[in-house]
Amino acid sequence: MSTIEEKIQGFKTAPFDARFPNTNQTRNCFQNYLDYHRCNKALTAKGQDASPCDWYQRVFKSLCPISWVAKWDEQLENGTFPGKI
Repeated sequence: MSTIEEKIQGFKTAPFDARFPNTNQTRNCFQNYLDYHRCNKALTAKGQDASPCDWYQRVFKSLCPISWVAKWDEQLENGTFPGKI
């Protein structure tokens, strides 16, 4: 069985996610963005290494348009992000 780090290194594109079976991957993009920030926040708060969260970041970066990510990052900085992290 391979480790998380090996899986992240072998990452090429977002794998199939049964929660989002349709062609439109907008919700998948947004959910992985949320999951990345939630994972990062939780592990950092516990003083643990947040590298397992890199998986979510790679997935959302392969699915989401750069302009969306930039907008969400700006909203996070300004405290106006609509999602719960």
